[in-house]
Amino acid sequence: MAFNPADSIQDLQFFGEFGGVNPSIEDSSTYTFLQANAMEELFETAKEGCYLYARHTNPNNKYLSDALAGMEGTEAAHCAGSGMGSISTLLMHLCSAGDHIVSSRTIYGGTYALMKNVLPRFSINTSFVNVTQLDAIEAAITPKTKVLYCETMSNPLLEITDIKAVSKIAKKHNLVLVVDNTFTPLLFSPIKLGADVVVHSLTKFINGTSDAVGGVTCGSHELIMGMMDVNSGTSMLFGPVLDGARSASMLKNLHSLPVRMERHSRNATYLAQKFQEMGLKVKYAGLESHPQHELMKSQMNKGFGFGGMLTLDVGTIEKANALMELMQNSNLGYLAVSLGFYKTLFSAPGTSTSSEIPEDEQEEMGLSPGIVRFSIGLDQDIERTFVNMKKCIESVL
Repeated sequence: MAFNPADSIQDLQFFGEFGGVNPSIEDSSTYTFLQANAMEELFETAKEGCYLYARHTNPNNKYLSDALAGMEGTEAAHCAGSGMGSISTLLMHLCSAGDHIVSSRTIYGGTYALMKNVLPRFSINTSFVNVTQLDAIEAAITPKTKVLYCETMSNPLLEITDIKAVSKIAKKHNLVLVVDNTFTPLLFSPIKLGADVVVHSLTKFINGTSDAVGGVTCGSHELIMGMMDVNSGTSMLFGPVLDGARSASMLKNLHSLPVRMERHSRNATYLAQKFQEMGLKVKYAGLESHPQHELMKSQMNKGFGFGGMLTLDVGTIEKANALMELMQNSNLGYLAVSLGFYKTLFSAPGTSTSSEIPEDEQEEMGLSPGIVRFSIGLDQDIERTFVNMKKCIESVL
């Protein structure tokens, strides 16, 4: 039977301390031991069911991590206090001074800034390439390359990575393929397509309520235990662990993720089709006009649609700003960064979430200043939403 990531969410069963249908929240930063030698043992290796100190992990963090590992089809996972907490600790675990990373050029601005501005301080350098061009990836690999990094659906240009093909390149050169699946939880299962590690910003679709920040790294048991090692693990020593109460909250929200992703996708598909009929410059993976539409169809999990993200290029930043302000004033969503909220969110990535990327590089990759990135919400009456959005668009254009 084919892997269905929603099954692992459906099958979640964690009882509370007194039989509650939700696990009890463990509100402790440190944990006691009945025997002194058990503490000594835990400092040397992981012990199932034993906890040492909340910076290492805690029961609620473990519940959420296990659930996300099941969703992504990995042996283990570990949650951090933010998506960047997960990404930075992972890359610092995988790379040492002198190592090299090949990354997609269109990635989240914070990830770009980490690779471009921070990691070089530790003699870890990155080459940014167009990952839709496989020969460009091959050409960028050097004897010092350790990691290939990409996003399933790139932020903000919505390019789709051919994970199967990129995985073959990674295996050929003995590299670790890391895939950020933040835009497309459930839609893609990168591990099943050949990736080695999957990361998410839990803040976005997985949590879905824009009230908490978190991240996760999903990979092999060896990888996760190495990152959590008390003597040399980056997750342990950098200290980005996700708080237990937030872990519990996110675990409860995870149950509704399949339903939410289907609705986000359905609404985004409707709007994208309508915008295209208007003759607008819209990009959405569910449209046949998207350059990687067929690729996504061939690698995506069925039943969740093409996702909730689309872009609209209105030409200039002035028009983009005017449109977003008008839509917010018309109660069609919020002019805000992030994504995955119940209400539509929109921003101009060139001056916000991708502003870390220099303007000349934005221009080279096709990131127009007039692009508005939409995270389409869970509107019940999407037809009414379109009618009102159309009025705003026609008013600005």
